[in-house]
Amino acid sequence: MIDTAALWSVQTLVPLPVLVPLFAAGLTLALHRYANVQRIVSVAALSITTAASAGLIWAADNGPVVVDVGGWAAPVGIALVADRLSALMVTVSGVVLLCVLLYSLGQGIAEGEDDPAGDGRVGGTIPVAIFHPTYLVLAAGVANAFLTGDLFNLYVGFEILLAASSVLLTLGGTAERVRAGSVYIVVTVMSSLLFLTAIALIYGATGTVNMAQLAERLPEIDPTVRVALQALLLLAFGIKAAIFPLAAWLPDSYPTAPAPVTAVFAGLLTKVGVYAILRTQTLLFPSSAAVDQVLMALALATMLIGILGAVAQNDVKRLLSFTLVSHIGYMIFGVALASEGGTAAAIFYVVHHISVQTALFLVVGLVEWRGGSTSLDRLGGLARLAPVLAILFFVPAMNLAGIPPFSGFLGKVGLITEGVRDGSGLAWALVVGSVATSLLTLYAVVKAWNKAFWQDAPSDIVPDRALPRGLVLPTGALIAFGLALTVVAGPLYGYAERAARTSMDGFTYVNAVYPGGAERGQGESVEVSEEGEGS
Repeated sequence: MIDTAALWSVQTLVPLPVLVPLFAAGLTLALHRYANVQRIVSVAALSITTAASAGLIWAADNGPVVVDVGGWAAPVGIALVADRLSALMVTVSGVVLLCVLLYSLGQGIAEGEDDPAGDGRVGGTIPVAIFHPTYLVLAAGVANAFLTGDLFNLYVGFEILLAASSVLLTLGGTAERVRAGSVYIVVTVMSSLLFLTAIALIYGATGTVNMAQLAERLPEIDPTVRVALQALLLLAFGIKAAIFPLAAWLPDSYPTAPAPVTAVFAGLLTKVGVYAILRTQTLLFPSSAAVDQVLMALALATMLIGILGAVAQNDVKRLLSFTLVSHIGYMIFGVALASEGGTAAAIFYVVHHISVQTALFLVVGLVEWRGGSTSLDRLGGLARLAPVLAILFFVPAMNLAGIPPFSGFLGKVGLITEGVRDGSGLAWALVVGSVATSLLTLYAVVKAWNKAFWQDAPSDIVPDRALPRGLVLPTGALIAFGLALTVVAGPLYGYAERAARTSMDGFTYVNAVYPGGAERGQGESVEVSEEGEGS
């Protein structure tokens, strides 16, 4: 029997991560003359979103929770699906978005005050009327991409991200930001066109874009056509995820933006692409050995070329941008193994990397605020001048490098273990590449640590400039969140394993969204247990 009251209460949580930020975006736009009210609305909206997402983690552990938008049942209507994977992703993104918003408020971006962390110099102003609505629209787009059960609605989520991120990337209107934003827009529009073409071809071949129904129909079409559709989707998602050789745009686009914008881009936007790959590979194309081999080779190239680029950098923002590219390779490694263990390790690593990479970019914003630059040749002495900042950099840097017992180490061990278990030549090459990438990551962050914090301070650095509490507290909170992932690594990894099992079995997801096929009643929503029975 279905507990209707309990089910309804759970279902009300599913659309909140999309609807609340969208409503708040409209409200903040209407209140553009009242900066303090905008700030309250934005913080409240993302707090509600994060709380609702956390509730979905608990609910989805009992089975996917499905809501048919507008009461139109799948496959005619759009379904929002909160399973373990999507609930985990939307919760972590909510925490990150909230911390970055608080950081931006402390920095003064949202109030249109001077933005030293964006340009390295005082004087750039950012209109309040732009920042809050755009940032909230970005949050809604991220949540929509994670929760949707429909390929076309996933495309809509990506387009929301494109529109919002393009505005945020060019905030301040400097020539450098406009140039970087133009490159980003061209690349992402190209990716969107490829995705839209893939959707059209998939609909022509199967007659649907509902992912649950596609999981049933794609195996029935010609294998050559199926592989071509899979390759087209991977090409579109690979650009968004910054997989080699489609990652050249990222290091030039992200570092020019203000620190909070760079942080949320680095932490979240590429992971939306990784999530799309993970979802489609496990649900729509679960058995494609040839494509998995190609993904392994691309994962290895992404790791090594990305980290070699990081080692060569002498600017902290660009260094971290290249490590971002490199560590995407770890996630693709797990997906390419096409096993429950590999998928679980990839999910765990995505969660780890979202929090750690975002925290590092926020710390670099503090470094720029304190030292006036992100060039390692123009920094120095920060360990003596700002010891708290030294700690804030050191902890997530070691986590990124995979030093035990941090979550980065645990995620890498999970991936390497699954690579050894796979035993193929490419898997062994990835195991070796993973270890080499981890060591080179350690070298890169230690180089940045030594130059920025321990070499002699430059003569023009301000000796007594205190770090603003409004910047330090959100950064510290996000670093603490990353450390909490280490503390709860056992239960979190277990949740990731259950998420991987649900994602790869296909039946649980399909039966939740589309039970009974055409016989399903219009407007009916179902919460399904692990065995696929209504609960």
